[in-house]
Amino acid sequence: MRWISGSMALILAACAPMAQEQRATPPETAETDALDTISSLVDDQIPGQFDWRQNFPGWYAAVEPYRIIGSGKRGVYFVGTEGLGMYFIPTSAGHILIDGGMPGEGQYVADAIRKLGFDPKDIKILLNSHAHLDHSGGLAELKALTGAQMIASEGDRSALEGGFYLGSEDDTAMNAPPVKVDRTIADGETLTLGDITLTARITPGHSRGCTSWTMPVEQGDKTYQALFFCSATVAANRLVGPPQYDGIVDDYRKTFAMTRDWQPDIFLTNHPEFAGMAAKREKQKAGDPLAFVDRTGFPAMMAKLEQAFEQALQKQTLKHNAIMEQ
Repeated sequence: MRWISGSMALILAACAPMAQEQRATPPETAETDALDTISSLVDDQIPGQFDWRQNFPGWYAAVEPYRIIGSGKRGVYFVGTEGLGMYFIPTSAGHILIDGGMPGEGQYVADAIRKLGFDPKDIKILLNSHAHLDHSGGLAELKALTGAQMIASEGDRSALEGGFYLGSEDDTAMNAPPVKVDRTIADGETLTLGDITLTARITPGHSRGCTSWTMPVEQGDKTYQALFFCSATVAANRLVGPPQYDGIVDDYRKTFAMTRDWQPDIFLTNHPEFAGMAAKREKQKAGDPLAFVDRTGFPAMMAKLEQAFEQALQKQTLKHNAIMEQ
């Protein structure tokens, strides 16, 4: 397999739990399966011309937007696609949007927000979980449509503003439209707009500045803690020889240690499959107003991802050592 054509597709597989034809695969094995599937897809591709829409149709498949949890017009809303999670948070002083999907999906997200009865031009803040094509690709378009302020971590700033994937800058198929970061945010820093406050938690590894967000959300007379988790998969991220970026192994381990005691009431992911969102949505439509409350789901997912990370590190290290010995 040609390295350039293979790497640009495989790295995006790191974000995705599985290729579309493997949706039934459980998350703990999906990482390897996605790698194998994408490898077979890209062998004959021309570098820089991988067809994302053809190979990941779920990333483009429309989903009717809906409220995940909340009261009145407040709360958290899903405005993504079947395979990509984008989240809309209305406030009393304008609105917040997390992630923008693939390049060209900015208008899709704006239209989804309109369907919910909100004006996308009232979005004041754009946030990004991490600077990978399938989550940052629509941000520049959304910023142009809304005039919103782009806020991101310092660790991902260069990739967002340069439109590249850190560590694979030569893979042009990985490029996203560059978007200017107006303000950087650090771990533990809060962001308040109107009556909503989010807290940034830098959970690095999947990207250098991978940013998760937490916020309280009310439904009825109760308050729930929601987590928008960045990611902690490895897939095609190089952990050794040379690493995707300096310090990546320590960063993954820092994230696993940091999140070990996290038990959010609601956890949301930028690929909905990881949080079982389709099944939860069906429960919600069947009449369960708390379908997305899942206090055991996040710890279970993280335990599997940590195990997968250690296995990937061992495998990559053995392969690297074998190459060096030749």
